[in-house]
Amino acid sequence: MRNTTYRSAIAASLLSLFFISTPLFASQRDDRIELSARQSYVFKTFLKGDDVKVQSKDGVVTLTGSVSAESYKSLAWETVANLPDVISVDNELVVKDEVPAEDSDAWLITNVKLTLLFHRNVNATEMEILAQDGTVTLRGEVAGLAQKDLATEYAWDVQGVKDVKNEMTVPSEVVKPVKTTLGEKVDALSESIDDASVTALVKTMLLYHRSTSALNTTVNTKDGVVYLGGKARNGAEEDLATKLVSDVHGVKRVVNNMIVEGTESKIN
Repeated sequence: MRNTTYRSAIAASLLSLFFISTPLFASQRDDRIELSARQSYVFKTFLKGDDVKVQSKDGVVTLTGSVSAESYKSLAWETVANLPDVISVDNELVVKDEVPAEDSDAWLITNVKLTLLFHRNVNATEMEILAQDGTVTLRGEVAGLAQKDLATEYAWDVQGVKDVKNEMTVPSEVVKPVKTTLGEKVDALSESIDDASVTALVKTMLLYHRSTSALNTTVNTKDGVVYLGGKARNGAEEDLATKLVSDVHGVKRVVNNMIVEGTESKIN
């Protein structure tokens, strides 16, 4: 009788600990989700001037506040949705600035600037972007001709762009050798970017590029290595996806597992 009572007491104690610890673990998980979102590269870089509040309850996250552009609303959602332990995201963010009319010059400038910001080998923060009747003009200084050519190529690939005038200049002193190469700087930066931000940037970038916006591409990131899935219409689209993703902030390597349409039967 005494042993039965003892076992019952232990069982009751363990049961009470379970009910006490479950809310505690859930609370710790929610705190970790909220902290991870605030400390993510996207929140600290792209959304640093916006008022975004993150609240998690049992892994269900609600985003409230305001952002300066519609694209940042989706970027915030993508980042949080890719954090560990997040079950779902309710995006209640509002755009505080007036949204430019689609295909207007202001709309074009916003989209070109955002698209260039995704790419690490184009210094879009130091670039002036103008647009008139679908013609985009790029001004400012770049580190070299390769960077200038990339800026032109990426701007051309934004929906609505009819022509690109690249008036950017390359300072003569840039030609001199430097101790730290651009590649070394990029590698150092890549190490500090979280996987959730990398995934969000890659997904959004693919949508903003005209050549890849129609692709049904899946994106997963593990320690900076991006894994692409889905289908491409041809080998050129597959190669382009790899090229564009390789130049996104935080991407260390791209593993392209996309299937080129028409090759499934050959593989089988």
